[in-house]
Amino acid sequence: MGLHTYFRSLNDLERIIRCPGKFKFEEHSVSAHSWKVVQYAKTLADIEEQHGAIVDWKKLYEITSSHDYGEIFIGDIKTPVKHYSTELRSLLQQVEEGMVEHFIEENIPEELQAIFRRQLREGKDGSLEGLILEVADKMDQVYEAFAELQRGNTEKEFVIMYRQALVKIKNIRLHCVSYFLEKILPDLVHEGARGSINIRQITEEALTQET
Repeated sequence: MGLHTYFRSLNDLERIIRCPGKFKFEEHSVSAHSWKVVQYAKTLADIEEQHGAIVDWKKLYEITSSHDYGEIFIGDIKTPVKHYSTELRSLLQQVEEGMVEHFIEENIPEELQAIFRRQLREGKDGSLEGLILEVADKMDQVYEAFAELQRGNTEKEFVIMYRQALVKIKNIRLHCVSYFLEKILPDLVHEGARGSINIRQITEEALTQET
């Protein structure tokens, strides 16, 4: 019981594999994903600060490092499934939040429970930090799908993942999004041109796709 249980539970994130049930050249755990999201987010936040934004860095690190903790309880549900409808996504979020709350009540010392509720909440919202988390999360989806497509993985789901993530990113109005689309994505597409799957075409279709 107590914080020991929480710290031990973090090992479970290393064993939860993203995009389960599909052939992948490289497996990615939820734990590794969370670490990468933090790295993306801090750079995206730096870009926002260069354009005059005020970033709440404590909030940013809290929500990016813990944004997928709830997957300990429900696992990683494939993107096409959990986004099949807003109703399904809402129900899954309710289940995840309920189980996180139960875990906090059962295991976290009372004097720390409010802190854990803040840190383990769904961090994607309309705040600057919440939007940066959204972009960073989708960027990792782009890079994971890109790595598979570049190696010639013909699983259709990776095309869907790549396209959906780009569509989501391009519709978020932040300076760091413009930077990603103008400065980073072209390098990714150029690198992908050496693969057997037409990354450039998939990218162009995503960037012209309506929401």
